[in-house]
Amino acid sequence: LPTCLDSQLFIKDLHFDGVPVRIYLPREPSASKRRGVILIHGGCGIFGSIRSHERICRYIARKSDSVVVSVGYHLAPEHKYPAQTLECLSATVHFLKTAETYGVDPARILVCGDSVGGTYTASVCQELGHRTDIPKVRAQVLIYPFLQALNFHLPSHQKNAAVAFLTRERTVHFILKYLNKDCSLKEPILAGSHVPESINLKYRKWINPDLIPDVFKLGYKPPLPTLFLPQVYEEVQELFEPWVSPLLAEDAVLCGLPDTCIVTCEHDVLRDDALLYKKRLEDNNVRVTWHHVEKGFH
Repeated sequence: LPTCLDSQLFIKDLHFDGVPVRIYLPREPSASKRRGVILIHGGCGIFGSIRSHERICRYIARKSDSVVVSVGYHLAPEHKYPAQTLECLSATVHFLKTAETYGVDPARILVCGDSVGGTYTASVCQELGHRTDIPKVRAQVLIYPFLQALNFHLPSHQKNAAVAFLTRERTVHFILKYLNKDCSLKEPILAGSHVPESINLKYRKWINPDLIPDVFKLGYKPPLPTLFLPQVYEEVQELFEPWVSPLLAEDAVLCGLPDTCIVTCEHDVLRDDALLYKKRLEDNNVRVTWHHVEKGFH
């Protein structure tokens, strides 16, 4: 869509702290300061752009009478991890500090993302949760986010392993492309051979099929034990960092998070990531609204 043609919105391409953004401002004057929405697009960190999410940004700006900022972070593998997270963080901090310039109430800004955009949203909010030098993020919206790379045998991974668009195998393939790793590591990671027993034991309290509601476990079969491969673990250390796996953040971080809206889809390999994160947030007294799309897919 042409960026300049919209009867209801002013649309501008800008840079926030060096990060490309596109901002959508309602043309109609407002009696008070508007809400702000920072939208971080999905695409596994290697696809997608401001342009791919143009329509949804216009829709949100019009329907909610909000100022929307779409973040055009640079893509991997040309721009190496964690450049994407850092750029989303920089753009968010810039908008929080300058919101009033755009007619936005800095106390009413939410961060929103789909798929890996949900990963970046979770990471940004974790980073900002306890900062006191800038306005607090009012809420985060996580739309079928990717949140952990330890266990690819959860009920949703089994049930939706071959569902179109994002299969279980393709998920790990894209993670490896994103981190600029050898894609031959895909099979041992799918098997779980990249996780030492000490890490499995540490995070079993958070990443465990037993924590998934029974209604989502129909037909689930626990996986057979797998052999740990130290050489694979050494190659993929990044998978255990909260910027890749926000579900692994400590409770001290999660308790500082804002109100949260989580959207899951039934036919999505990542469904259970979000269900586990929902439980962790609730356990840390974070207010969560959950929407589940029964016929939805990633």
